[in-house]
Amino acid sequence: MARASGAVDNPAGPGNDTAMTPFINNMKTAVLLGALFALLVWVGSFWGTSGMFVAGAVALVMNFSAWFFSDRIAITAMQGREIDERTMPDLYRMVRDLSVRAGLPMPRVYVCPQEAPNAFATGRNPRHSAVAVTAGALRLLDRAELEGVMAHELAHIRNRDTLTSTIAATVAGIFSMLAQFAFFFGGGNRQGGHPLAAIGVVLLGAVGAALIKAMISRSREYVADADGAAIAGSPDGLMSALSKLDAVARRVPMHQPNPAMNNLFIVEPFMGRTLTDLFATHPPVARRIAALQRIR
Repeated sequence: MARASGAVDNPAGPGNDTAMTPFINNMKTAVLLGALFALLVWVGSFWGTSGMFVAGAVALVMNFSAWFFSDRIAITAMQGREIDERTMPDLYRMVRDLSVRAGLPMPRVYVCPQEAPNAFATGRNPRHSAVAVTAGALRLLDRAELEGVMAHELAHIRNRDTLTSTIAATVAGIFSMLAQFAFFFGGGNRQGGHPLAAIGVVLLGAVGAALIKAMISRSREYVADADGAAIAGSPDGLMSALSKLDAVARRVPMHQPNPAMNNLFIVEPFMGRTLTDLFATHPPVARRIAALQRIR
């Protein structure tokens, strides 16, 4: 236990041996934006030069919107209700105390009405961030477990994961809509390309976006777990919470949000879950718990 407790005094945390993680994640965000911009333009190129320009303009608007409004997009999708010290004093004070220990400004705190137990963090930087937890999680978890979950989400904020995650979710959602549009309306270029080929190109683009999102999302969960355990002072609450959340999430579907938002949550929600680990946005919970056990 000494390792986790001692790490609280070190802002870097056990999963973050240097202060480089925020910088690295900022670079990941830039690479992600560039890769997804290029992917979108490539899909647009199937419709010729005009398609490339349109796709490029859409990508610019999308990236700008995701950068400045990522927190509002995610919170609105989950129907979050902001709480304060008057409306939910215990939860608000818990987040405030953990934020102080993490060296972060106080984020906005939201409760979402979904029965599926889960939580997420969002925002473009620590000064413009929010944490949210579902009503189902509040009923399921005890205080230590909830502290572990909130500390995990604050670790995402401190490590600048939230911007990358929300941008990835936004872009994946757009590709999903493009794929549906191509499926229902077909497509082709000026050279008379076959509509099925157009559908294939858009679907391939959607697959590429999902793969990029999954590659970035899965590794960051291990770091946030370790740093969250350090902020909470012990990995025990988070380990117990992960076990409970995963077990219930397999039975209780998450309603409302776009499946492209899967990577935002602490455990992958049951909503259109993929058939293989290739597109999974989270590593297996058993492996996450085993990694936490090693820092006791």
